[in-house]
Amino acid sequence: MNRYLNVSLLVELLDRLAVDVAVLVTVQSTRGSVPRGPGTWMAVFANTTVATVGGGHLEYDAMAHARRLLLNASGETVVRYALGPSLGQCCGGEVVLHFERIEASDADALRLRLASPRTPVALFGGGHVGRAVVQVLAHLPMALTWVDSRDEIFPANLPANVRCEHSDPVHAAVADLPPGSRVLIMSFSHAEDLDVVAACLARQRAHGDLPYVGLIGSKTKWASFRQRLLARGFSEAELAHVTCPIGVPGIAGKEPEVIAVAVAAQILQVLA
Repeated sequence: MNRYLNVSLLVELLDRLAVDVAVLVTVQSTRGSVPRGPGTWMAVFANTTVATVGGGHLEYDAMAHARRLLLNASGETVVRYALGPSLGQCCGGEVVLHFERIEASDADALRLRLASPRTPVALFGGGHVGRAVVQVLAHLPMALTWVDSRDEIFPANLPANVRCEHSDPVHAAVADLPPGSRVLIMSFSHAEDLDVVAACLARQRAHGDLPYVGLIGSKTKWASFRQRLLARGFSEAELAHVTCPIGVPGIAGKEPEVIAVAVAAQILQVLA
């Protein structure tokens, strides 16, 4: 699967396909070291392309072959590429590409076939960092539930994969999260944060279906929360399920956009 495909690329493909034909190039199989895996696709139109199968000479040759198929419907539909000296690429592996002509009548089938599976993510908090996180995650194959106790906090225009929920008390929303949700906690209130963490740990104890629970904050904040959560009856093993601070290590910036990128990277790590 082309797991980390920007969801807007599929929309762009379908919009262009409504007025023009294309050749869909799909990575059918691979062997050894290659730039992209099976399921990765690229749509080649007469004057433009959408998405990528890995770049370099491989993609250049694939685009040329696809445009020949646009001009002449006959031709090879499966082509093997050895990524060695002949292509000027040092990966050393092998890629088999599948080529097929597509048009507007194929849109519904393509929408089902190419849509990336969306991982459920729950974001608690509509502040500056929360908004920045939404902007980053909106371009990834994730179904985002955005929760806040302040109904007026959400912006009017939202990406298609973001659903807003007003919940007061905010931690009550934890019970209805889709199984497998990755949870990010960054509300305007430490008291709300603590209640959401506790609700997540209680659900994890009962069902074990929240693979990642991340809390924004410092080590000092987590030390304080840890003592309070122990007092509520949670064990050390249960508390170890919480990630705090959040974000991949080594990124020191505190700007909302920087935090958002670091958090999104960590979510992608835990998906792997």
